[in-house]
Amino acid sequence: MRPQAERRRFSPSYKLKIVQQAELCKDPGEVGALLRREGLYASHLSKWRKLHKKGALEGLGTPRGRKPDPETATRQRLRELEKENQHLRGKLRQAEAIIEVQKKVSEILGIQLAPNDDSEKRNL
Repeated sequence: MRPQAERRRFSPSYKLKIVQQAELCKDPGEVGALLRREGLYASHLSKWRKLHKKGALEGLGTPRGRKPDPETATRQRLRELEKENQHLRGKLRQAEAIIEVQKKVSEILGIQLAPNDDSEKRNL
């Protein structure tokens, strides 16, 4: 059984380099020699020239595959915010418990605390 051939992948920078080298070829047969040296087909070069004219080779290339579903991203963001909300609620409960303990300690020791208007208004 023969091993499966692996598809070659060319980076946008490599494609751009080959297109630029092909543009520098002036004598007959130079482009063919370039393609043979690189192990490429003429169809590669023609496709890459079209991409170059569109400006697609200057960037990092277009990402392949399915485009992300905006609903999925929204749901994921909602889950993250809910998790953060639960975490902050836990921290709030802990802080309120610490404040209650401090009040009791101050009562036991007879220390007068300054009244805080915000704590009475905010009673959750």
